[in-house]
Amino acid sequence: MSTAFIFPGQGSQQVGMGKALADAFPAARAVFDEVDAALSQKLSTLMWEGPADELTLTANAQPALMAVSLATLRVLESEAGLDLARDAAFVAGHSLGEYSALAAAGALSVTDAARLLRIRGSAMQQAVPVGAGAMAALLGLNYADAAAVAVEAAQGEVCAAANDNADGQVVVSGTKAAVERAIEIAKAKGAMKAVLLPVSAPFHCSLMAPAASAMAEALAKADVKAPVVPLVSNVKAAPVTDPAEIVRLLVEQVTGTVRWRESVLFMASAGVDRTVEVGAGKVLSGLSRRIAKQIAASAVGTPEDVAAFIAARAAPAA
Repeated sequence: MSTAFIFPGQGSQQVGMGKALADAFPAARAVFDEVDAALSQKLSTLMWEGPADELTLTANAQPALMAVSLATLRVLESEAGLDLARDAAFVAGHSLGEYSALAAAGALSVTDAARLLRIRGSAMQQAVPVGAGAMAALLGLNYADAAAVAVEAAQGEVCAAANDNADGQVVVSGTKAAVERAIEIAKAKGAMKAVLLPVSAPFHCSLMAPAASAMAEALAKADVKAPVVPLVSNVKAAPVTDPAEIVRLLVEQVTGTVRWRESVLFMASAGVDRTVEVGAGKVLSGLSRRIAKQIAASAVGTPEDVAAFIAARAAPAA
């Protein structure tokens, strides 16, 4: 099988994530310790004990989700003999998950990924006053129709298609009034559902330009190497390996559309027939199945998942 390893984005966080891995595997515990040291904060305590509202803050959720993904990956390497350079066709991540994917593929150190995500989360939160922006999920419209809804709703304000997650699942982002207009327009155009999302800022639209500037400055100082396996970029929905291009795309990604549907379709067209979601939750696994029905999708984020992964690798090919 040709496998892509994929890494979740914001929204997959929950109190307790990663604790069972840390308790069971020294390799996982080492990653959480490294992230705590990088941030000079016991982020692991917040992850495992809460409170949930503090964990959900963008500046905490982003490095926390990366930590769980990399802890899981290190366990797969130590316990299952995983070697991404040998075993993966591609890596990809949803929004902040690109940083997890790059750390997994050796392009970023865990320490640098944690620090960059802390900067990214803080800058995204500070770019727009709380309550001034919003995001909404438009369900049942294809991407072209949802993008047209965003254009119609803008009316001189900002409203853009932020996440093309799957057929019939598009998220729009912008000023609160414009996004509220988009909800009503989408319903009038036959959307099955159109609802505001419980997010703290309008991600992946032009309102995030100050955060993009902050990331350009931070990434200019980071040591970004070529990944051992190509990254399928959110911005391009195509593979990249050049460090300079990766940096440019990470900056563009802050204001650009997350082209997840196209990314999965690209990987499927390149022969990928299995995705393994590494870290918290199973959101991307569900999207993989929805986007490309021929893909076998699984998720690894607990000791039980690790055992299942090892058992599947040991099983003889059908």
